[in-house]
Amino acid sequence: MTIRYISDTDGLAAMESSLGGARRIALDCEAAGYHRYSDRVCLIQLTAGDETFLVDPLGVDPGPALRPILEDESVEVVMHGADFDLRLLDRDLDIRLRGLFDTQIAASLLGVAGLGLQSLLEERLAVSVSKRFQRADWARRPLPDEMKEYAALDTIYLDRLANDLARELEDRGRLDWAREEFRELEGVRFEERENDDPVARVRAARDLAPREVARLREALEWRDEVARERDRAPFRVVGNGPLVEVARRGPRSTRDLSNVQGLSGQLVQEHGEELLAGLRSADSLPESEIEGYPRDESGGRGRPPPEVEARMAHLKQVRNSRAESLGIDRGTLLPNSTLQALAESPPTSLSELAQADGIRTWQAELLGEDLVEALRQTMATGT
Repeated sequence: MTIRYISDTDGLAAMESSLGGARRIALDCEAAGYHRYSDRVCLIQLTAGDETFLVDPLGVDPGPALRPILEDESVEVVMHGADFDLRLLDRDLDIRLRGLFDTQIAASLLGVAGLGLQSLLEERLAVSVSKRFQRADWARRPLPDEMKEYAALDTIYLDRLANDLARELEDRGRLDWAREEFRELEGVRFEERENDDPVARVRAARDLAPREVARLREALEWRDEVARERDRAPFRVVGNGPLVEVARRGPRSTRDLSNVQGLSGQLVQEHGEELLAGLRSADSLPESEIEGYPRDESGGRGRPPPEVEARMAHLKQVRNSRAESLGIDRGTLLPNSTLQALAESPPTSLSELAQADGIRTWQAELLGEDLVEALRQTMATGT
């Protein structure tokens, strides 16, 4: 196996030439969100045949070279757990990948318990892969040779794994299920979260008084600014716990800040006054302007009406029974969110169910008649 590191236009041209006739490419991406403020793509691994390319998007723009290859639906692109990487490719390189084969989805439709790549490689190919650099800083440059070798292993075995899974899917009559899921996943796009209140992502904020929530909101925005300046992931600047404690105490001085466990002395020394200014701003807000915990934005839908709960229970019975007989996870067969949508707006025919949001063709063919019948009986009896 030849491994080539690509960081300039000449290297990209050579890679394009090598990949030009490939009918299947294994692909993976490494991002730096665990260490850096931005989770941008920092390394792209591609394997075709006996060649593996490690492309450095921090050194050269690979978009124009990769776009024609990865957007060609006649080229099968093998990935594992592609959802996040597809969004990054869309955002950072303007690539809308086609021809996807996702080994994680394939394994889930076979009822495999361990869906991680390392687990699948060990179970299906007897290949052991180290997790040493799983949370490494992929934005560091130059990349050590050992990190390059580690990254290459993420795609070198994907072709064999895909072949193994595809054979079993076909033998069990589930390959079309997987293909439909792959096509659906190809449509994901990166979406910015608009008007996102950072407080909603801190579970402990639910127990704070409104004034304390206002302080926490200021503290989270302060942390975000420091993280951006340092190019570090926000949680690596300071965790949520110390900021919640700051919100509770309402410190008035850098000495008070220094007494909060988890706030480093250096952080307080360099940026403590900025945090204190934000806290004073929160404390000066009139009561009428204080925004408490955003309960309406927490994602909870509340308890559905009794008739919807009854329909949901019958739909779950149908789904759960079939999932058990197929030997796959219930949520993989049909997620609860889709069942609830059906319970809230019950289809009265198979054709109507097949058009419902979230229903795939394979799911309608497999479960549709039983789901419609369960809804009909529930509505007829009122139980």
